[in-house]
Amino acid sequence: MLLALPGWRRTPSGADAPAKAGVKSFFDRLLEVLVGYVLVGTLGFALELNLGNAFPQRWEFYAVTLSLFLVLGYPGFVWRYMLRRRSR
Repeated sequence: MLLALPGWRRTPSGADAPAKAGVKSFFDRLLEVLVGYVLVGTLGFALELNLGNAFPQRWEFYAVTLSLFLVLGYPGFVWRYMLRRRSR
């Protein structure tokens, strides 16, 4: 669920919210995804250190894990943008 958090998280909207409070730029969303990737990576590295020796990783590892992170975050994108609910 953490992987899809940027797509599921709602921004404030309503009468008391500023005019553009519900709109985030591409860079805001990209920053959310990258921060989530770093948090999950840090958690994984901490678990690896707790279990034993941490293995050195090269750039290929980070390219694959970032791609996997984006693929697993796709359900949040679908939920947020492709399955919008009609207002009643």
